[in-house]
Amino acid sequence: MEEIIKGVMAFKKHAYPERKELFKTLANGQNPEVLFITCADSRIDPNLLTNSQPGDLFICRNAGNVVPPHSNVTGGMTASIEFAVAVLGVKHIVICGHTDCGAMKGVIDPTGLDAIPHVKDWLGHCRAAGDIVKAKHSGELCSEHINEVIEANVLMQLQHLKTHPAVATQLAQKSVELHGWVYDIKKGGVKVYKEEQEAFISLEKAYPELQ
Repeated sequence: MEEIIKGVMAFKKHAYPERKELFKTLANGQNPEVLFITCADSRIDPNLLTNSQPGDLFICRNAGNVVPPHSNVTGGMTASIEFAVAVLGVKHIVICGHTDCGAMKGVIDPTGLDAIPHVKDWLGHCRAAGDIVKAKHSGELCSEHINEVIEANVLMQLQHLKTHPAVATQLAQKSVELHGWVYDIKKGGVKVYKEEQEAFISLEKAYPELQ
């Protein structure tokens, strides 16, 4: 904790003065273009990954980058998505999974999840991803399939996202775009899902015009 406290002091002394005008503007409100939904894993820093500034991303994080299907039961994710889309008017929504995801390991091998019942219930939102990959491998699912489950989970959460009324409304008006990403922690790269190819490909191949 000492390092965190020292970090705050260093921020106030060095980083804040360098962006003083930016923070002055942000003090009066926010206007992010992107809702960025990712895992709570400590190895992921959305702003560092996207080289973005404070105010650029509206970030939601949880174990497994889960978007529960819409229901009449209000939850933190549901409320945050509704606010980002209906009030802030974000134009893009990214669901970003990542390699070596502990939540997806739990989907593959739920042994021991009984001791953490809330995690077990939460990962029920990811079960279909595991089932899809399992079906592709003749009913077998093991640690070797982790990357397939990670990708399948991103696609599953994108489907869940479409059930949220605020999102569905904006999709119908073509006012928002959905994006599925997987971040490779070791290599620093990102794969994005291209619907026309039905596959995840490198960000560079997906957007050659932006290089």
